[in-house]
Amino acid sequence: MLQSIRDRSRSWGAKIIIGAVVVTMALFGVESLVGLLGNSGDEVAEVNGEPITRQQLEMEVQRAIRSGQVPPEQERALRAEMLDMLITDRLLTQYAEEGGLHVSEEQLDQLIVNLPEFQDANGRFDRDLFRNRLASAGFTPLSFRQQLSVDVKRQQLQQGLAVSDFTLEEERERLAALQRQTRTFRHHALVPADLESPPEVNQQALEDYYATHEADYRRPEQVRLNYVVLDRQQMAEQAEVSEEALREAWEEGAAEADRRVSHIMVTFGDARSRKEAEAILEQVQERLAGGEAFDQLAAEVSDDTSTSDNGGDLGVISRGFFGEAFEEAAFSLGEGEVSEIVETDNGLHLVKVTELDRPAFEESRDELRRQLARDQVTDAFNEKAQRLIDDSFAAEDLASVAEDLGLELQQSDWVGRDGAEGVLSEPGVMEQAFSGDVLEERYNSEVIELDEDRRLVLRVAEHREATTLPLAEVRDEVEAAVRREKTREALVELAAERVERLRAGESLEIAWQQAEAVSRQGGSDLPNALIEAAFRLPHPEGDTPVYGHAVDGERVVLIALDEVQPGEPNEQIESFVARMAERLRAQAAIQGLLDDLREEAEIRR
Repeated sequence: MLQSIRDRSRSWGAKIIIGAVVVTMALFGVESLVGLLGNSGDEVAEVNGEPITRQQLEMEVQRAIRSGQVPPEQERALRAEMLDMLITDRLLTQYAEEGGLHVSEEQLDQLIVNLPEFQDANGRFDRDLFRNRLASAGFTPLSFRQQLSVDVKRQQLQQGLAVSDFTLEEERERLAALQRQTRTFRHHALVPADLESPPEVNQQALEDYYATHEADYRRPEQVRLNYVVLDRQQMAEQAEVSEEALREAWEEGAAEADRRVSHIMVTFGDARSRKEAEAILEQVQERLAGGEAFDQLAAEVSDDTSTSDNGGDLGVISRGFFGEAFEEAAFSLGEGEVSEIVETDNGLHLVKVTELDRPAFEESRDELRRQLARDQVTDAFNEKAQRLIDDSFAAEDLASVAEDLGLELQQSDWVGRDGAEGVLSEPGVMEQAFSGDVLEERYNSEVIELDEDRRLVLRVAEHREATTLPLAEVRDEVEAAVRREKTREALVELAAERVERLRAGESLEIAWQQAEAVSRQGGSDLPNALIEAAFRLPHPEGDTPVYGHAVDGERVVLIALDEVQPGEPNEQIESFVARMAERLRAQAAIQGLLDDLREEAEIRR
């Protein structure tokens, strides 16, 4: 309902204001006497005589940047949007206060504790957490309380506007009928080959298009980078790992492998003593030594009736499934081995490992080799990583660093802040490339930790400012764009001419494609532009089709609407559409108020 207005605010603080929570003034202490948004600072705007200061604007900009939703390099472009937001908020607040909307201190005090962000693990309000969260969002408790009061008033206003508008029953029925309606039509796409001749593109057309679309041919600020990458995995590929080491690692892995186990359990307590239970399992051990099968003895002896009929099978287990004593026994056994007597809370057990749940050696070979090789080069990698830090900090170039460490010195093509690929596109890399020390002072960057296995250092080799490319340099691109535009315009003219002839009753040789009972919701492979155009056409009268055309990107499609069907009711879709209609009405009411307030207000920037 009010998302169109509230979405303008990007700070964490503004989001939690919508949820509405604050604590009582007793919790604020002396900090409540300090206002964050004072009247100091130059005015950047005035709304009906009320100033908006530079301090207020800068605070909103910094909150947006601190929230992580706006990159710092977009700070300049962000200011205009934030100023417009502040003006809109001020207009709504003034209107709400003039209308007598009020929020008492008691009401504010009651908006407490319900927000999880301010609660401890026990669901209680935490004063320190409250202050820390507000501070991270750029608020003091007092400024947050003031902002909350303003926001609640605006919500009252917006909710009042929303509920004051309504839809008549006949309007809802009409909307539902339109929504369930389906249409049967034919369509045919016109292609450039349908034109008598391709459109001509002259110099004047190129210049006019280029002048109108200069922003499309603006090259961003770019750099060409030298860089080196220290990669532990690449080092590991050169390491030698023996067959013996692979076998040993595979065998060691058995100790932690998941395993299928069976058990024989004998309980003690009321029915028998512990000593009696132990004697029973000692007899079982003797019978096992005599060659009797574990599963048969489990069926005969085990008190665990849930597994005894299945030979005592507990299935495949991992560490953490059972108690410490049981797991210590189970994970100390090899396949086919039986433990000594193990005591747990529910009795005494004999445990047997029937199967180790792990891949065969040959299946594990490649992964084991990678693990062992990586472990083998870890010390050398760490030593090189430290040398990379030291050398790149002291060196006046990157070539000597690469040579000293035996790394490849790589060079990128021209790349912008957002246009890098491969390793240069990873987080933090381009931020370093365009940092002051690297770009302006031409130092080597800090060592960038891409992940646990890779380190990167870069240096700017060349730099060029953002600029609009001259027409001569982008002539081919401009010419292609103009040709596409003129072709589309020519196809639209051809479509209009053919539609007129069809409406006049001429019979044209057109390879129509049929579309049966298409709904507004689509559900077919037809493009949305074609469906929307078909539903904009008037109902056909009798057997006479209604003709029109649709523009779908660079395609132009002829349409022959043959029939309009009422369609089948769909309560779920119609309910959704009704809710959307109500929401759009509310948004329109709020936008109408904003437009009126802006038109009547005295706004000075």
